[in-house]
Amino acid sequence: MGDEAVLGAPSYRGPSDVNKSKRNFLIAATSAVGGVVGAAVAVPFLISMEPSARARAAGAPVEVDISRLEPGAMLTVEWRGKPVWVLNRTKPMLESLAKDTSFLADPESNASMQPDNCKNPDRSIKPEFLVVVGICTHLGCSPSPRFEPGDASGLGANWPGGFLCPCHGSRFDLAGRVFAGQPAPINLEIPPYYFLSDTRVLIGEEKKGA
Repeated sequence: MGDEAVLGAPSYRGPSDVNKSKRNFLIAATSAVGGVVGAAVAVPFLISMEPSARARAAGAPVEVDISRLEPGAMLTVEWRGKPVWVLNRTKPMLESLAKDTSFLADPESNASMQPDNCKNPDRSIKPEFLVVVGICTHLGCSPSPRFEPGDASGLGANWPGGFLCPCHGSRFDLAGRVFAGQPAPINLEIPPYYFLSDTRVLIGEEKKGA
């Protein structure tokens, strides 16, 4: 890939066993770096590999290092001017996707945008990793992560964990599937991507011959 660029400061959200010392170090090391996308306040970040600004403007794929993305944490990168989230889902997060889906507008993602190899309940190539465009399909706002399930989330006992759009209240589960009766008409978009290795993913391009 081309030039490297640091997109933003890491700010993990996840399980209680996240190493706080490690987190604080990463925050201090990268907090002076700006230029992140609009969801910067709400969304955790890690260092990632990026092509040059010219290449990004042209829509070049973005190579992302996920080696330090711990279970329950999420990072954001920019692709074609959009925030793309990579969430390392825990086992309880994945189990929540298999429970009752009657509250979802399009649980099978029949009307939504994703590569064919991501049209499944997890909406992903590898179940643990969700790669999704962080833009609400209503009017283009950026939802906020609300991973905590149940009453602790402030969104009700039935909240399974997911994302909440602060603009008009659209709700999405941990696979980016929109709840029924929300302003957003379809699920969050899944971009083309594939894994270069166990620790690197290329966003913006599907694997040739796959």
